[in-house]
Amino acid sequence: MSSSSRRSRTRRAGSSPSISEEQISELLSKLQALLPESQARNGAHRGSAARVLQETCNYIRSLHREVDDLSETLAALLASDAVTAEQAAVIRSLLM
Repeated sequence: MSSSSRRSRTRRAGSSPSISEEQISELLSKLQALLPESQARNGAHRGSAARVLQETCNYIRSLHREVDDLSETLAALLASDAVTAEQAAVIRSLLM
């Protein structure tokens, strides 16, 4: 992409209400506080915006994997003889 097209896009973006650097910093701090690794550090080290966003993406991916794993485990449990039909119905109703 040429620098002139980046500049024109920046000018167009600048004409709409923009978010301040302070607001971005505050949002990044809030986002970082939600990450388990950041909580372990007790906020002592504020990472760069790129690092916070990368950690957030990694955390979301791990949550997706965990949900998938738990869904598979639950499906196997519901299909097994370990759960009665009545118990399975209760579990399904709780998930709805």
